[in-house]
Order: sequence, then C-alpha cells, then structure tokens
Amino acid sequence: MKKNNRLVVSFNGQEGSGKSTIAKMVAEKLKCPRYYMGQMFRDMAKEKGLDLVEFRKICDNNPDFDKSVDDYVIKLSKEQTNFVIESRTAWHFIPDSLKIYLKVEPAVAAQRILRSILSEKSRSNEDSGLDTAENIKKSILKRRKEDSERYFSLYGIHQDYEENYDFIMDTTELTVEEVFLGVMRFIESEK
Repeated sequence: MKKNNRLVVSFNGQEGSGKSTIAKMVAEKLKCPRYYMGQMFRDMAKEKGLDLVEFRKICDNNPDFDKSVDDYVIKLSKEQTNFVIESRTAWHFIPDSLKIYLKVEPAVAAQRILRSILSEKSRSNEDSGLDTAENIKKSILKRRKEDSERYFSLYGIHQDYEENYDFIMDTTELTVEEVFLGVMRFIESEK
C-alpha cells in the first residue's frame, strides 16, 4: 500500500496467468522500475548450464539459491521507493506492498506458455519436454505442487493461498487489456 510516498506493487500468480505482461504494463504506466525474480532464477540456471527443471531439482536440496533471490527482494524493499516486482515471495518479504495474485486455468496457461516458448528466445532454457500444450499442462500442475512445498519448507508460507493477497484476478477468460485495466483500477483505488 502507499505509505510515506511509497508505492510497491508485488505480483505473484500461476504460470501463464499473464504476470510478466501485466507487471511490465503496470511499471510502464506508473513510470517506475520492474524487477523480475523469475529472470534472475533463469539466469542462475543458465550460468550453471542447466534448464529450469534441472535447476529446480538442485534448488529443492539447496535453499541457498532461493534465499539469495529473496535476500535481493528484501534489499530492494529497503533501498527502493516505488517499483513493481514479480516474485513468489515478495508479498511476504514486502508486507506494505500492494499484493496482486493472477490465476488461470491450467489448459489456458499451457496454450499461453507454448506460444511464449515458440516465440521468445528468453525462454530458451525451459525444459526441452515442453513441446506440446499437454506436456506443459502436466509440468504446470507438477510445478505448482513443488513450488508450494518448497516455499512452505523454506519459510513456512503458502505462496499460493489467495488470502495472502490484496487483489486476485482470474485471467482465464480475459484479454490482456481487461486484466491490465482491472489491476490498474485496483492500484488507483489504493493510492
């Protein structure tokens, strides 16, 4: 929430819900920086020469990677005034943020992710098995479970519980513009 001239908007949500697209649009509209922890995670995997599935397996047994990302989130919170952040845990580590959660039906998410994989080089280190919508849907459901277990194990939190958020939107049947307008209406109402 906006306190002492500070506006931090934290995004979390399900894969394929449009988090990154909407967070970019919100940051642009608010004229503030956007921090994407998912890219930081992808970059760590790439540095190790691993795809994300392999890297997540390592992270399951070594919390140092998650904690380094979360330490960065905490540092940002202390050093920055206005920003947008995408992170599984920012809602927890930045309690004064406007906490937004986007959700989507797995079949729709799979179609969106497949389109993204086929068109974006930035997702080149995704699991090579993510070549069909059905494989992606299976991966999404597996990852939701694993992420939930991992963050509960690390911090005792349920990052996917909707009651942790100030604003929840199901993007399954909505256009990007409709989601953006809904999110911006919420942010404006909280300023």
